Order: sequence, then C-alpha cells, then structure tokens
Amino acid sequence: MSDRIPMTRVGYDKLKADLDQLHTVELPKILERLAKARAEGDLTENAEYLGAQESRAMMEARINVLRDKLARAVLIDASQISTDEVAFGTTVRVKDLDLGDEEEFTLVGAGEEDYDAGKIMITSPLAQGLVGKKVGERAEIAVPKGTLKFEILSIRVA
Repeated sequence: MSDRIPMTRVGYDKLKADLDQLHTVELPKILERLAKARAEGDLTENAEYLGAQESRAMMEARINVLRDKLARAVLIDASQISTDEVAFGTTVRVKDLDLGDEEEFTLVGAGEEDYDAGKIMITSPLAQGLVGKKVGERAEIAVPKGTLKFEILSIRVA
C-alpha cells in the first residue's frame, strides 16, 4: 500500500500515542505472560501459552497497522483548507433527499474518526462520495442497502 493518508497533527499524535502505549505497555505485559506460561513446561498442551502466543500475534498486527498508517501519513495544515468544495478537514452539512433530514459530517484522517460525532474517515465510501462536491450539488453514494442521495447545503473548515 503506497497510498498516502491525510491527517492533522492531532490525529497523527493520537496514533503515535496509541502506538507507544501498545509497544511500551501492552506488548511487554503479553511477553511476560508468555514467559510465565513457557516456564510451566509442555507447550503443546499449555492453553495459557497458546493464548499468550495468539495475543502477541494480534498485538504485533495492531502495532504494524499503526506503524503503516504513521509511515504513510501526510500532515494537512487546517489553515490551508479551502471551503470551495468538500475535502479533507471540512465539515459538510447535507440534506438527505430521501428522508428530508439534515446531517453533518466532518472528513477526518486516521486516528480522528468518531462516527457517533459525525467524524468520518476521508477514505470511507461516504466521504469519497462527497469529496469534490460544491454547495448546491447533489451526491449519490452507493451503499449495500441502496443509494444515499444528498444535497450539499454548506461547507466549512472543521
């Protein structure tokens, strides 16, 4: 994967802190569990050892994902974001053309997503369907349950 991942300094710092926590606190705990289980003898029938091995593998996978995201990060300066069209770092207010409801989405990078608060990843299908649209334009976004239809009401910097 060579795709760059846009994110703000806040998102980058959050991912970095998560990586540091996993690497310096969580992984050593698992390695300690593994060492204790290994000391109990026969490893082929040692459920604690097998569980610790699985936990270590999952933790290392999470660490690798975070490292990858940080390595591909492109820091975006919020002061340089234009509100001419929907883009990374903007908050877009839309009207659902089927339901008549208004919703607001902020397009964020890795580490900043909070779907309950309307902060969606720039790489999500919903965000990708909105990117490039201007106020007054309509967006039709294919989702598993059909097609979402939105009208762009406003765009502002988050």
